[in-house]
Amino acid sequence: MPEKVRILFVCVENSNRSQMAQAFARMYGGEHVEALSAGSRPSGRINPQAIAAMAELGYDLTQHNSKSIELYNDQEVDVAVTMGCGDACPRVRARRRYDWQIPDPRDLPPEEFRRVRDQIATQVQALLQELGVPLQAHPFPSRPVAGS
Repeated sequence: MPEKVRILFVCVENSNRSQMAQAFARMYGGEHVEALSAGSRPSGRINPQAIAAMAELGYDLTQHNSKSIELYNDQEVDVAVTMGCGDACPRVRARRRYDWQIPDPRDLPPEEFRRVRDQIATQVQALLQELGVPLQAHPFPSRPVAGS
C-alpha cells in the first residue's frame, strides 16, 4: 500500500454508513489515510441521527456532504468498501474491494443506531490494521477535516 492509503466507503444514500465509516477512518487513520465516501443515490444530506451518534464520540459530521459515486468514476482508490447495498453500489476502480454487510440504520431507534455505528467503528479499525495503518492513540478530533 502507498504511504497514504486512499479508502472510499460507498453506501446508497451517503448519509449514514459511509459517512460514519469515512469519519472513523479519519479518526483512527489520521494522516496515513485519505478517507472518502459516496453514494449511488445520494440523499443530499447527512442524517441528523448520524450527526448525533458521531457527536457523542466527539466527531462533527455537520460539515460533511452527501456525494455521488460519480465524483470518483475516473479515479482509482486503494480500497473500496461497499456497505451492504448489493447491486445498488456500483463498482469503482480499486486495488482492493470489500463488501461489509451492515444494515442501513436510517430508521432505527437511537440505541440500535449506535450499535450499527459501533459495528462500523470496529470494522474500520480492523481494516486499517489489515492494511498496516497505525491506529491513532487519541482518535477523536474536535472538528472534521476540511474538504469533507
